[in-house]
Formats: sequence, C-alpha cells, structure tokens
Amino acid sequence: MHTMTQNTARKPAPAAPSTADAAADARWTAVTQRDRQHDGEFVYAVRTTGVYCRPSCPSRAARRENVAFFDTTHAARDAGFRACRRCQPDGVSLEHRRVAAVQAACRALEGSASGLSLAELARAAHLSPHHFQRSFKAVTGLTPKGYFKTVQARRVQAGLGEASTVTQALYDAGYNASSRFYESAPSALGMKPEAYRKGGKGQSIRYAVEPCALGVILVAATPHGVCAIEFGDSAHALVEGLQQRFPKAQLQPGDPDFRQWMGRVLSHIEHPANLQDLPLDIQGTVFQRRVWDALRRIPIGQTASYAEVAAAIGQPSAMRAVAQACARNPVAMAVPCHRVVRSDGTLSGYRWGPERKALLLRRESKT
Repeated sequence: MHTMTQNTARKPAPAAPSTADAAADARWTAVTQRDRQHDGEFVYAVRTTGVYCRPSCPSRAARRENVAFFDTTHAARDAGFRACRRCQPDGVSLEHRRVAAVQAACRALEGSASGLSLAELARAAHLSPHHFQRSFKAVTGLTPKGYFKTVQARRVQAGLGEASTVTQALYDAGYNASSRFYESAPSALGMKPEAYRKGGKGQSIRYAVEPCALGVILVAATPHGVCAIEFGDSAHALVEGLQQRFPKAQLQPGDPDFRQWMGRVLSHIEHPANLQDLPLDIQGTVFQRRVWDALRRIPIGQTASYAEVAAAIGQPSAMRAVAQACARNPVAMAVPCHRVVRSDGTLSGYRWGPERKALLLRRESKT
C-alpha cells in the first residue's frame, strides 16, 4: 500500500511594491490626471518622442511603459530628453503665472481707494475680463468685487476705533454709500457698526475657561451662539485676547445654559461626538463660510485634503484660499479644521498647534 505525500510547502508571498515603485505609481497617477499641484515636483519623459513634460501637460497621453520620471529638468536633459514646447517645463508654469497675476491684482485692490474695474484688472494681467474673472475666483474663491468688499470691511474694522463717526469710517474705507456697508455689517463685524466702533460697548459676551487634555480651553458666546473656542496654555492669555478683541464689551462668567455648551465642548475632546447642533455665531466672508460649512460635513474619524475641500465647494483651484479660511476659523472642533490634511495625508499647520491637531485626530480615529 502506497501512501501519497502532499507537498505542503507554501509558495513565497509576492514581494511588496518597493518605495520607488509606489512613488512612480503616484507620479503616473498625477500625469494621467494632469494634476497641476505636482508641477515643479518632477517631470516625466516619453522615450518614443524624446520629450519631457510637466505632470499637467495637456499633450496626448503616452503609454506607461514608454514613460520615465525625473526629479528635475536638469536630470531629464542629462538623460538626452528635450523640453516640451507645449507645456514649457523649464519656464514658470501657467498655474504659477496665473497665481502671480491674481496676487498682483489683490495688491492693487488693497491699495485702491475705491476699487478697480474688472477691465482695469484684466488689462494689467494681460488677460480677457472673462478669463481674468475665472482665474481670480479660482485662486481666491471670490470675484474681484467680492474681494474688494473684504478689503473695505477690514478697513472699517481698523478705522472704527479712531474715526469720529461711523459714517466717516465708512467713507475712509472707500464706501460711497453707507447703506452698502450696513447690508453686510453683521457678517463682517459680528455686531452693529456703532457697537463695534465702541469696542463692543453694550454687548454681553459670556465665557468660561477650563483645563483640558489639550491645555486650557476658552469658550465664549454672544446671545446668538458660540463665537469662540480657543486653545492655549494660559487662561489669563485667552481671556485677555477676548477682551482685546472687544475692549468695551461686558464679559460675564457663563450661566447654567452656557455651561451646557462648555460641557459639550469638553466632552467632545474626551469622547468625540457630533457638534453640528451647537449654536454658532461666527462671522466671515462668503467664501470662508462656504469652507467652514464644508468642514462641518467631514465625518468624525475621517480627514480631507485641501484639494478635496476646494473641490467640494466648487472651487478646485482654490487650495490656498481654503487653507487661509481654515487658519481663520474662530471655533476649534465645532468647525473641524483639524480634519484637513495635506494631499499625501501628512499633517499641515493648525491655528492652535500641530500637537493638538494630532491628538484630536488620534482620539477621533478611535470612535
């Protein structure tokens, strides 16, 4: 009687992709998507044409097996490739030129007494008015007219404390009719202009400061809702910052109703939960509010890149403006800007410190 012996030797597991292969795959994905975010990080060369290009080059797609990647244009040239005439990888990218033109327009608007017309701005940028308007909005998230309104609002904020009257501050800021400012005053200032000019005189702001796992936390609220959630290392510094913002407002310790809001915020740090129904009274530009609304839709335990947030609000090229809106978020956690990370998943800056951002994300990942 013969016995059959079974070969139980296991086949070797397939080798894991190397770091170099993974990096090449990521670069190929950027090329197939013509991703402008990666322009300047590398170039790709096509062996059949002898040309190297930017990742965003609009030329006909090459076959993957014919493509090589180089960290620099110098390396591509040393390997015998020549620059693409279409995307001009050795020069300043179209995206960088567009951003530079918009930045110049922003500086011009900030230095203008009463604003500049779309035609004037477009002419300075050597673009058609239609193309310039689209480029400006893609970079800043606002139209030139909307951007100048935010410039005026900042001027009013700076001038209300010094001008003899509100009307004088409005005209100094470039408004030719006070009614136009009063229409947008609540979103620009958070209170009536006269009250803002007087440093919040007559306004009541409730607040509380408590120790927490992230240091010290201050929560403050107007009668309309929570207006500040701030982290820090010193209770005194947090309260002083609130008082400096509204030097003549009446700061009052939180009452029992307010303490419920504080309790929810503290509980969220230890046991992350939805803060969607926490009443908020936060002011910002139209673009900032759109970003903040998008941030509130990111589920607990998940993150989004700046590019994904920009796409979610219909402004896929406005990553820089999204980052700026995150930095100006006045209510930590209630508007979860800590859930926004870089495209590669690594942490970026955080208004209240990267260590706090990392801790918040770690705790939320466990829910």
